[in-house]
Amino acid sequence: MAAMSDHRRAAPLTIRIGHDELVVRRRYEAASILNDVLIALWFVAGSVMFFFVAWETPGTWCFLIGSIQFLIRPALRLSRQFHLRRVRGGGAESGSAVTEAWQDF
Repeated sequence: MAAMSDHRRAAPLTIRIGHDELVVRRRYEAASILNDVLIALWFVAGSVMFFFVAWETPGTWCFLIGSIQFLIRPALRLSRQFHLRRVRGGGAESGSAVTEAWQDF
């Protein structure tokens, strides 16, 4: 049964850079992690900017951008659900797909 679930998984994203390859195996999980890192960077930058009066407005914009970016994570989770159902058929046999999606986040 493990071979069947491996067969149904999406192919990894492979980016060739010269003689090297970058392989992204779980695209949605990787996108979610990257999104979380970017949110952290926006909030750290905004926090540092708030130490200086002249930088309060740009700091506020960093907080706003980070807050808006919080909407991306649920969108990624939702798109993964739809992607899994489309690829796996969405029937009773795809019950493991729902479990797998919850493990990503």
